[in-house]
Amino acid sequence: MIDAHFIESQVEDFAERGFLVLPGFLPSDLVDRLVPEVDKWVETGWRQQSVDASLRPDAGPPQMVELDLPAHGELAVHPPLLDLLGHPGLLGESFVFHHLHSDRRPAGGAGKSWHHDYEQEPQRDRRFPMIHALHYIRGLRPEWGGLAVLPGSHREVAGKDARSGLGTDVLPGEVVVDDLPPGSTVLLHSALFHTRRAAPAPHAGDAGPRYMIDGSYCRTGTLWPPVKPYWRQVLEVARLRGLDAGRPELFSERHFSEYERDRRHGG
Repeated sequence: MIDAHFIESQVEDFAERGFLVLPGFLPSDLVDRLVPEVDKWVETGWRQQSVDASLRPDAGPPQMVELDLPAHGELAVHPPLLDLLGHPGLLGESFVFHHLHSDRRPAGGAGKSWHHDYEQEPQRDRRFPMIHALHYIRGLRPEWGGLAVLPGSHREVAGKDARSGLGTDVLPGEVVVDDLPPGSTVLLHSALFHTRRAAPAPHAGDAGPRYMIDGSYCRTGTLWPPVKPYWRQVLEVARLRGLDAGRPELFSERHFSEYERDRRHGG
């Protein structure tokens, strides 16, 4: 279990830095159930179906969403995570679930350019915080491709791709996170610029694929743009599973604006 003082000290710095790192945050029994679910999500084609349903909404909603998977649903409402997000220095008492993505990337996978994930169009302010929880369920190692973040950049009001022209270049002041034990979580203010560095080419003795599940949550008080055309289906699955027990606003539709395809996918 992570020392409470260690977490509190990071929360105190969150407003300035925009991220905190929680090594071994998730219990091993949950991790043990999440790994095969991610494998199934990828190997059955359910993940690709979810991607296709977002890129081509006219094709209809996907057969499955991430919250249909038992352990993924538990992860979305993991009590220590929700308690932490409810800290006044993070989201505060009232917040809503935004989305969950689950993926497994092969050894030697490509990087992703500098970007942020704050959902606002046009980008105009940072009054209401949005937080991404990046769960590295098998941990993180340099050979899988590290996460680099740019502390303090969440205070800028800039487009998501304002630094994309830099690719995955090393930037002054960046912090690299690339060595974490299984079940670790990194919380990012969603407006924090970050990048995934490319993994080295696979080699003998490689540790295997890179697993990452990211969940996103937003403070209530404004209407948040959905990222998936079938966002109502996701929230309904959560409610039908009873995942909102004790938190009636967590999966409420009233905190969202309507989905706009051109805005989500650039036309």
